[in-house]
Amino acid sequence: MDKTNQTTLLPEFLLLGFSDLRVLQGPLFWVVLLIYLVTLLGNAVIILLTWTSPALHSPMYFFLRHLSVVEILYTTDIVPRTLTDLTSLHPRGISFQSCATQMYVFIVLGISECCLLTAMAYDRYAAICRPLHYATLMSQRTCTAMVGSSWLMGIITASTHSSLIFTLPFPRRPLIPHFLCDILPVLRLASAGRHRSEVSVVTATVVFIMIPFSLIVTSYARILSAILAMASTQSRRKVFSTCSSHLLVVTLFFGTASITYIRPRAGSSVTVDRILSLFYTVITPMLNPIIYTLRNKEVTGALLHMMKRHAPSS
Repeated sequence: MDKTNQTTLLPEFLLLGFSDLRVLQGPLFWVVLLIYLVTLLGNAVIILLTWTSPALHSPMYFFLRHLSVVEILYTTDIVPRTLTDLTSLHPRGISFQSCATQMYVFIVLGISECCLLTAMAYDRYAAICRPLHYATLMSQRTCTAMVGSSWLMGIITASTHSSLIFTLPFPRRPLIPHFLCDILPVLRLASAGRHRSEVSVVTATVVFIMIPFSLIVTSYARILSAILAMASTQSRRKVFSTCSSHLLVVTLFFGTASITYIRPRAGSSVTVDRILSLFYTVITPMLNPIIYTLRNKEVTGALLHMMKRHAPSS
């Protein structure tokens, strides 16, 4: 059979996973499982608190609730498959359709998170720099439109990327040196038309990372200017405390995303790529609810109130 006939068939991809690190597979399985359970619990608690607590019925926590929904779906798209693969000593196959679906969902949720973090930065800007117009700028209708736009941008980007990548010809059983169907590892397996598609995908990825990040930096530059103009040290401390959680989450998300997708290919390696991906697909979604709970007095107060309300009476 010639090469043309081979590539017209839908291939089955092989995910390397961590099968080349057999000694670590057992411990890694339990670590990833524990982190996944903590992620589900932590984000579920955030969703419950922001839904039921009247003190958290504000635009900031409206965005936070949707961010937690994204985190749960994001990790669920990746982790269950990864846990299954960790139980095998050899690379496991994933169908063409399953690989395309995983990547599509992965991109939708990743871009949606970028946009939600940007919306949260704008919310802080409106609350601190334009308090008299805050109710108008961040009305319920506006917040709903922002969340809807975040999902829409994710869907458009995922549809564009997927159509570029999965219409390329691939070998019969290509090996993906990764534990998920990520954009660049899959794209590099294409046997033709790869360079043009890689340039298009990387350019789009850079745009969707750098534009939201630039908007966040602009928002916080104005917030910092407003904080420095405050006469009271206590007021500065209070305003900064309301922004610190979001800043830390932004740093974690955009830091790992930038290193993963923007760094030169010559500086990449299979091991480094997997470690970075493990960090932003498994660890970061677990850290986000912890950061917002521990560094935010309103969320902490709502959590303590809920615990007291449901605690058995002595």
